[in-house]
Amino acid sequence: MSIKVVPYTDPCVPAVAAFNRRMFEGNTGWGWYESAEDNWIPPRDDATVWREHYLAIDDEDEVRAAYALKPQQWYVRGEQLVVADWQGPVSEGLLSRRYATLGLRLIRDMLKKQPLLYSWGHGGHESAMLQLLVSLKWLIHPTPFLLKVRRPHAFLRRNTYLRSSVRNRLALDALAWSGAGWLGLKTIHGALGLRAPQLTDFEIEEMPRFGPWADELWAHAHPQYAALGLRDARTMNRLVPEQGWPNGIRLRVTLDGQEIGWAVVLDNRLEADPRFGNLRVGCLADCFAAPEHAAVIVALATRYLEQRGVDMIGTNLSHPAWIGGCLRSGFLAVHDRRSFAASPELHNALGPFDDTRSGLHLTNMDGHGPHGF
Repeated sequence: MSIKVVPYTDPCVPAVAAFNRRMFEGNTGWGWYESAEDNWIPPRDDATVWREHYLAIDDEDEVRAAYALKPQQWYVRGEQLVVADWQGPVSEGLLSRRYATLGLRLIRDMLKKQPLLYSWGHGGHESAMLQLLVSLKWLIHPTPFLLKVRRPHAFLRRNTYLRSSVRNRLALDALAWSGAGWLGLKTIHGALGLRAPQLTDFEIEEMPRFGPWADELWAHAHPQYAALGLRDARTMNRLVPEQGWPNGIRLRVTLDGQEIGWAVVLDNRLEADPRFGNLRVGCLADCFAAPEHAAVIVALATRYLEQRGVDMIGTNLSHPAWIGGCLRSGFLAVHDRRSFAASPELHNALGPFDDTRSGLHLTNMDGHGPHGF
C-alpha cells in the first residue's frame, strides 16, 4: 500500500477524526488536531513565524500519520536563516508494525521541506525518537528542566508524575503531612536563592501587546547571542496573541524608564494533567534581554508569579545566563530532561557548536510552544 504526504486541508478533517479514534481505542495517548487551520499561528503571507500541517494518507484515503512544521526566522551569528521546529510525527506505527517505518519516512519528508530542522523536547535520553535521531547523526544537546516549588504541600499531594506508583504516593503523602517535605523544599530553594539579585531599582508592568519598545530592545540585545529565533514585536504578537492560546501575560521590565527586557509568563490552573495533576502551575514561557540582565528578568517574573499564588513554577531554557538566573532565584535544575535535536544541516549552520552552545537562546516558546503548562 502506498502512502502520500499532503497538506492538511478541510476535506481531511473526518479522516483525521477517524485516525484519532483508532489511536484512542489503541490507548496510545496520541492524536492530531481536528482542525485544518492551525489554532495558534496559522500561515500568513507576511509572517515571520507560522505552523503548517501535513498528513500521511494511504490509497483508501485513511490518515496514517501527521506532523507539523513551525518555520521561524532565526539569527545565527548575525546571519538571517529560516529554521523550522517539527511537532510529531504521530503515527499508527504505535498500533501496527505495518506502519513502523512511517515515522522515519516523515522525518525525511520534513528535511526535504525544511533542511534547517530541529526539535526541542523528547523528555531525556530514554526517548525512542531521540535514539532514532542519534542514529541519523543529528546533534543532541541536553538542557535542564528548571523548577521552583512555591507550595510544597500541594506539590507533593497533587503532582501526577511523581505519584505514579503506590510506593511513591505513600512516600509523598508522608512527606506532605509530616511537614518534612515542606521544610526540605523550602530549605533547598532558600539555599539556592541566596544569590538572588537586588530588585529595588527595577519596575515591572503588564503590557497588552508588544510595541516599538520591543523592537528597540531586540535591535540592541540580539547581537549578544550566537543563535536565537526572531523576537521583534510583530513576531511576539503572533506567538502571544491578545486572545487565545497560550494566554500569556507580557511583562515589561524597565530601569530608570528604559526597557531592559521582558518576560512572558503563564498562570494556569490545571486539571488531571498527566504531569502536574491539579496544580496551579506558573511558567516562564519566554524571555528576552541582554544576557547581563537575565537574572533580574527571571527574578522579577518569578516574584510576579509567586505573588499571584501559583503552586510551582517551571521553565525550560538553554542559555547559561538564563539558566544561571533561575538558579539565583532558587530554582532547582533537573538535568537532561529536554534535548535540542538539530539536523545535520542545521548543526553545520550552528557550527562550531562548542562555541555556539554558550550563546544559544531557547525558551518554552521555541519549538511547538509551552504545551503542558
